[in-house]
Amino acid sequence: MAIDKKQRSSTLQKLGPLIGLLIITVILIIASPNFLTVNNILNVFRQVSINALIAFGMTFVILTGGIDLSVGATLALSGALTAGLLNGGMDPLTAIIIGLVAGGVMGAINGLLITKTKIAPFIATLATMTIYRGLALVYTDGRPITGFESELFTLVGGGYFFGVPVPVIITIIIFAVLFFILRKTTFGRNIYAIGGNEEASLLSGIKTGRFKIYVYALTGLLSSLAGIILTSRLNSAQANAGTGYELDAIAAVVLGGTSLSGGKGWIVGTLVGALIIGVLNNGLNLLGVSSFYQQVVKGMVILLAVLLDRKKANS
Repeated sequence: MAIDKKQRSSTLQKLGPLIGLLIITVILIIASPNFLTVNNILNVFRQVSINALIAFGMTFVILTGGIDLSVGATLALSGALTAGLLNGGMDPLTAIIIGLVAGGVMGAINGLLITKTKIAPFIATLATMTIYRGLALVYTDGRPITGFESELFTLVGGGYFFGVPVPVIITIIIFAVLFFILRKTTFGRNIYAIGGNEEASLLSGIKTGRFKIYVYALTGLLSSLAGIILTSRLNSAQANAGTGYELDAIAAVVLGGTSLSGGKGWIVGTLVGALIIGVLNNGLNLLGVSSFYQQVVKGMVILLAVLLDRKKANS
């Protein structure tokens, strides 16, 4: 009986974010006749794809008991680097690959700082956030980089495939791959083990430091992918791009049920969390709510998610 009760509780916790998303969606359908149009739904999915990609990487980081505040700055620097290479005449595919590699390297630097110097993840990534943002400003000289002529690059952020935005397709593919990694591979099991009890994982032979570097590198890679998609969609790379995106990503992860203490969570919940934030933003815009009040609502949602996380941890 106790096991059945525990299983029911776990199931309800997993379904909670989805139920919340459905309730918010129904309210917005009633409140705004423009919400349930095809164009608006596609627009929501396209907007969500940026936060979802970053949040997927953040899920891996938080599962290990860490945090990454540098994702927004990584997005900006990778997007600016890719844009600069494109305007310099480089082949689009090569420029995109270099931008992705740069993001992975920035993430790996975070991992190295955390594992080798034992600096707390919050402090380490706060420092690199400032450094990467500063480098983006230096690289762009504080001015936007625009005027991309490559059709391939434009397709990445603004194209469609069978009526579905390309960023949405990319996000779905990445989600499927990461879902498989977390659920079906030794790598995924080790991530959960490290977050659950790092000392025990180390004693059992798991190279915890190496896995953390991999996880932060993955987060940097996904942040750079989000940056490239955003740059393509806006046809502009700016040093201040991605400001505050780290908070949206963390909110999506926590709303999706992943514990901030690590070891518990799933990437499906993160996708639902990203959808909740995206639907809220879109709905509030349609209802003409001031952006100032939108910040208040978003902060209240994040606070509620953290309080629920603490309640689950103490139960």
